[in-house]
Amino acid sequence: MSDHDEKPDKPAEERGAARDDSAGAGNGLRKELPQEVPAQAHAAEETPGEPERRQTAEPRQAPEPKAEPEPRLTGRQRLVQGVWPPRVTRAQLIVAVLLFGLGFGLAVQVASNSDTDSALRGARQEDLVRILDELDDRTQRLEDEKQGLEKQRDELENSSDQAEEARKQTIEKERQLGILAGTVAAQGPGITMTIQDTKGTVEADMLLDAIQELRAAGAEAIQVNGVRVVASTYLTDSGKGVGVDGNKINAPYRFKVIGKSQDLEPALNIPGGVVQTLEKEQATVTIERSTDIVVDALRAAKRPDYARSSSQ
Repeated sequence: MSDHDEKPDKPAEERGAARDDSAGAGNGLRKELPQEVPAQAHAAEETPGEPERRQTAEPRQAPEPKAEPEPRLTGRQRLVQGVWPPRVTRAQLIVAVLLFGLGFGLAVQVASNSDTDSALRGARQEDLVRILDELDDRTQRLEDEKQGLEKQRDELENSSDQAEEARKQTIEKERQLGILAGTVAAQGPGITMTIQDTKGTVEADMLLDAIQELRAAGAEAIQVNGVRVVASTYLTDSGKGVGVDGNKINAPYRFKVIGKSQDLEPALNIPGGVVQTLEKEQATVTIERSTDIVVDALRAAKRPDYARSSSQ
């Protein structure tokens, strides 16, 4: 029997191992390892308790939420964020208070000027022209008075008989002062103003406004219902009438005024003046010019209690 017949064939596995051993011997006994181990093989080799231990040791991290992009702000929104909420310092607060006070003062000044000029704003062109004429007349009257005083001074300086000239001027000055003081009668051009008050709405302050307006227009002598009006005259409300220096007078109120009628009448008729105020109170006002007004109501001369002349 031959050797081939005596030895049975080796299994394939053994033959492969033999080939591997021979190959390993020829390559320096280097043992090759598999390059990649499938995940299923590792999973199969794990023991049943290992997955739980691995999960306990290494907890799975939750995925982080993606940050949403911030909305893009408009220019107006950025301006509002920069201004509000306000960041106020003490210095800024003081400046703000000062500016507020300045603005308030300016507003009050403008309002007062507006109230003063409101009557002129609504005036007609004819009324404005008349007011300007009245101002021109007052200026001319003051200029004439100035020239008269300068003339008296020149006469005193140039008169040959200064004593006689001084006496004449003293008499004339006494007469003028007597008219102003109400101690002598007066006569001259002027106006007569009559106020009818059927409703009883005219009060003392309205008549006082009329007297003040007439004086400002150049009235030299004023008489109201037989009572002479002088510098010390006072008016009060007295029942249904008015008291003038303690003398009660009743409607109709009749004013006799000596002065330049071209100045007196326009002064009473200016927009928002005496006539319009009285007409708002349902009173009727009539004004008549005349070249001969007589003011004959007199006042007794009263010696001052305390005032004395300082001239020697």
